Amino acid sequence: MSRVVVPLVEGFEDIEALTIVDILRRAEIDVVTAAVSDSPVLSSHNIPVGTDTTMAAVKDDPGVEMVVLPGGPGTGKLGESADLKALVERLQGEDKEIAAICAAPSVLAGFGVLDGKRATSFPAVRDKLIEVGVDYRETTVVRDGKVTTSRGPGTAMDFALELVAILEGRSKRDEVESRLMRPESSATA
Repeated sequence: MSRVVVPLVEGFEDIEALTIVDILRRAEIDVVTAAVSDSPVLSSHNIPVGTDTTMAAVKDDPGVEMVVLPGGPGTGKLGESADLKALVERLQGEDKEIAAICAAPSVLAGFGVLDGKRATSFPAVRDKLIEVGVDYRETTVVRDGKVTTSRGPGTAMDFALELVAILEGRSKRDEVESRLMRPESSATA
């Protein structure tokens, strides 16, 4: 079974983090939420969320197959975490999966993960990514090698389902999605 780490810092975007955790757990993926500092962690909408562990405790875990960074107003604190940077660098060196959504691709750019890669993000950090040489795209989910990025809260479900497909295959992704009752179109009658 794949193990995924989702780091949480004060000010994380609720929809992104919790959708990722929920969808991956529906796919029976071992998801570990890890506080960068203290738990519970207060979300961007003041919801306290308890975590499974800390980044310090999981940074050297050899069973981790993927790290997924949610965005939100607290994203800058992710970039300040030496433990998160160590985990990301280790996973990159082991050719394992790295993912980020919203403003969090800027953290990956700061760690050098997006050098020469295609990626997307929340529009507010677009220029920051372009400045460091990212081949910026404005699509919902962008995958380049072992790095997957997405745009923001509205794309969180598509992003999480893509992560399921990466880790467990297309049939598992389709199985999880079929139980979500997603509309075929966002248009209303």
